[in-house]
Amino acid sequence: MSHIVFISGYNYDSNCYLIDNKILVDTGAGENKDYLFSKLHENGVEPEDIELIVNTHCHFDHIGGNHLFPNAKIAVHKLDAIPIRNEDTLGTAGTAFGFDNINNSHVDIELEEGDKIADFEVIHTPGHTSGGISLWDGENLICGDTIFAGGGVGRMDIGGNYEDMKKSVEKLMTLNVKRIFPGHGPIVEDNGKDHIKLSYSYL
Repeated sequence: MSHIVFISGYNYDSNCYLIDNKILVDTGAGENKDYLFSKLHENGVEPEDIELIVNTHCHFDHIGGNHLFPNAKIAVHKLDAIPIRNEDTLGTAGTAFGFDNINNSHVDIELEEGDKIADFEVIHTPGHTSGGISLWDGENLICGDTIFAGGGVGRMDIGGNYEDMKKSVEKLMTLNVKRIFPGHGPIVEDNGKDHIKLSYSYL
């Protein structure tokens, strides 16, 4: 099973997750490079060591730091690749928060349901965005802004869809999740399945 390092989000940044010292899930808003790099250095990793960036969805606070890793290929679901490539600041939610120049229009890999990343399987979990994904390895769930610790789901008023979110959380409820690694806030160390059920109760 892959090793996951939790890098807590700072300011506008999403949480980031370092997998096996070479894959980075989400890169934050790109405004706090020194902070992110310091967390990588604490784990003996240089920015040049990152081979793959996986974005859980296309919002600016998750993709803004992609350009900080020139050696990495960028992977995102094929539906969320569209606003990134089009530099659509409405689709990436940058406009809503004053981030109009995200400077990240590059996508190398378009992900789909069932794709494999290290020991993880890609699960398409739309709702927060049309191309939101979660990563699942049979025990750990990296879920972007689909669900959060203690219950709750990602906002659906910026390119989201309520019915999609409901179906996505229903899908996650079928998994025997132990640990949850969300896009913001604390992680869940145990009984992740209970947090998913609680999230569903808010829908």
